[in-house]
Amino acid sequence: MRHGFIKVAAVTPKIRVADPVYNAGEICRLMAQAGDRGAKLIVFPELSLTGYTCGDLFLQPRLLDEAKRQLLRVAAASAGRDALVMAGLPLEREGKVYNAAAVIQDGRVLGIVPKANIPAYGEFYEGRQFAAGNRQTVPFRLGDREVPFGTDQLFVCRNVPGFVVGCEICEDLWVAQSPGTSHALQGATVLVNLSASNETVGKDEYRELLVRSASARLLSGYVYASAGEGESTQDLVFGGHNLIAENGVILAQGKRFWCGAVYADLDIQRLLQERRRMGTFGGGEGGQAYVKTSFCLKFGETQLERKFSCTPFVPAQEEKRQERCEEILSIQAYGLKKRLEHTGCQTAVAGLSGGLDSTLALLVTVRAFDLMNLDRKGILAVTMPCFGTTDRTYGNACRMAEIVGADLLEIDLRDAVVRHFSDIGQNPDDHDVTYENSQARERTQVLMDLANQRNGLVIGTGDMSELALGWATYNGDHMSMYGVNAGVPKTLVRHLVRYYADTCGDRELKEVLEDVLDTPVSPELLPPQEGKTAQKTEELVGPYELHDFFLYYMLRWGFPPDKICRVAKQAFRGIYGEETILKWLKVFYRRFFSQQFKRSCLPDGPKIGTVALSPRGDLRMPSDACPDIWLASLETPDGNGGCG
Repeated sequence: MRHGFIKVAAVTPKIRVADPVYNAGEICRLMAQAGDRGAKLIVFPELSLTGYTCGDLFLQPRLLDEAKRQLLRVAAASAGRDALVMAGLPLEREGKVYNAAAVIQDGRVLGIVPKANIPAYGEFYEGRQFAAGNRQTVPFRLGDREVPFGTDQLFVCRNVPGFVVGCEICEDLWVAQSPGTSHALQGATVLVNLSASNETVGKDEYRELLVRSASARLLSGYVYASAGEGESTQDLVFGGHNLIAENGVILAQGKRFWCGAVYADLDIQRLLQERRRMGTFGGGEGGQAYVKTSFCLKFGETQLERKFSCTPFVPAQEEKRQERCEEILSIQAYGLKKRLEHTGCQTAVAGLSGGLDSTLALLVTVRAFDLMNLDRKGILAVTMPCFGTTDRTYGNACRMAEIVGADLLEIDLRDAVVRHFSDIGQNPDDHDVTYENSQARERTQVLMDLANQRNGLVIGTGDMSELALGWATYNGDHMSMYGVNAGVPKTLVRHLVRYYADTCGDRELKEVLEDVLDTPVSPELLPPQEGKTAQKTEELVGPYELHDFFLYYMLRWGFPPDKICRVAKQAFRGIYGEETILKWLKVFYRRFFSQQFKRSCLPDGPKIGTVALSPRGDLRMPSDACPDIWLASLETPDGNGGCG
């Protein structure tokens, strides 16, 4: 449960209809199995103690009395089990029978939640046997104790901040105003649904959509446990379609027509962070009527089974990745199109180095010009060889400009930079930061002045990963008149160029783009060694795939450093060891904080995804904030670094 991870289980027992004794035994057995697996929340289906398909047998006192006895048996079996357990049964109260969920923990029943919405359509005739549950919570005698009975209840874990559980039953999810909505507005971060949803063709897709959308709309976890094949009788077949979702994403689901358990690790901290970030969530009316029952779990380490993609900005599925690339290129191109139209410019000036970022900027500019039906000769592609330029990148820049039909201009910067060195007293043999940045600023000066000459716009090439790390020369490549790549992380830049290569339909362009993709990432500011790039960015600041991972989980989900390190260890297992991850994570935090002053004065650029660094939109961060408390969380008590 450290870092907010809670293992949950949706469990479908193979029951016998109208046999509470047998069913209670199965529930106890599976409860023990799920507890041994580490589940802290265990959910069984609707009416699982008796079976859902008992029909008019629900009106028989013998069945009702036995179900209540077996509930107490299950509760007793939960003693010492470190989990909150929910199981369904019919209960009689004041002459009415209710379809209810019993909430059980450590040997006792904490509360009874009745089903609020009783279906009476199609194959459902529950109104014949069951009454709709009341919102107002009233006492209910169960054995020698009274427990709260009503729909408006929450179950609050005292020692796991934010772990608050609300319950609804089957049809409650399918109605326009679900109890889960009210639960979430009153603080529930995890919703459970005890269900007996029979199978018809296509119903599984709709069921999954409901669970996904409920978890997304309510910024919650959602655990859906459905009745399985033991229920199948007469005209109905049940498939045990169990689902676990978090904020719109299905974390786990069981195959249909199967009995058993599915597990997932919900991230409560992540849900709380999303609610804080949204700012518009919460504040539901009627909270004063809610009964909140507290319980306590042993605080321990959740053995993570949850998977984390090592490229969170890049969809794993090929089809989805291609759709995403097309969408991003369109966002970039239409953003630039609007700026060109608004300013009346018909010339775009782009520095073209033969590297990934400038290549993407050129391709986006080409697309924008095509959208505006402008002659591509209005794109001025400027290659500016200097001390670090290699034949490979120079050749690719020239070929690319020629193939796309841009106007190519070559300006050798060596003499200008040497003159500048002389003016400021810089030793040309001293390859320090002044040596490098002088070249970057000279490039930018040339581009800006060319844009002035031609009434054009300078197209920025720097990507979001470089902005996060401050890997840009202030008022050099840091500056432009519109930064088309500002919202694109480096790991995604590569896929965008690859997508363009695969879909452009031009063999020559595809060849040059593939060579660009094979070229090491470098600013090419230091002299080549034996004709090859001497300066490889990732050897200096660290692997971009790590930094993009860190950036995503820091900004999008608010993970603290030790939690980022923990999930990075899982995501990059077999690729990077803990020592390497920790080293570059510290570099990331130091650079991210120290370089905010560059991001505070960024040029405009299109927002692409949920993570963005614009000071006018997503990131309002002081330029002089201190990173010490973040870095301190990566230190263990003995002073050595650790990933938690």
